[in-house]
Amino acid sequence: MSYAFEVTRNSRNLLEGILDKYSLQQLNKIPQGFSNNIIWNVGHIIVVEQLLVYKLSGLSPMIFDEMILKYQKGSRPDGNATPEDLQEIKNMLFATIEKTQADFNAGIFQNYHEFTNSLGFTLRSAEEAISFNYFHEATHLGIIMSLIKFV
Repeated sequence: MSYAFEVTRNSRNLLEGILDKYSLQQLNKIPQGFSNNIIWNVGHIIVVEQLLVYKLSGLSPMIFDEMILKYQKGSRPDGNATPEDLQEIKNMLFATIEKTQADFNAGIFQNYHEFTNSLGFTLRSAEEAISFNYFHEATHLGIIMSLIKFV
């Protein structure tokens, strides 16, 4: 599992670089033909990892309900993210994955509610959720790379 966390950390390093490189106005821009923006995609990545691993294990995620509602699957940007929103996302980018790895190593993920996602992937354990997560993050990193062309 250490490789899955390494891949996720590398992905998060790329995301952090994007958040640092572009202005808040650029991060908030929703180009024509898109339904979301860069900052929403990064927030979504954080939220989905927490829901797949913690919530489906019957445990409380590290993030607040407000963040979940704002970035969960099916949500859309509800206005422009503020500098405070950006800072929260930056804070959670690595804190969440570090906690997930520590909790995984501590063996706290004992129960898991099997879940089949909209792509047809069935997750049967927290380990499978962690492994699937880097596929999910890569998908959204690709979307972010497309968005960058238009901001």
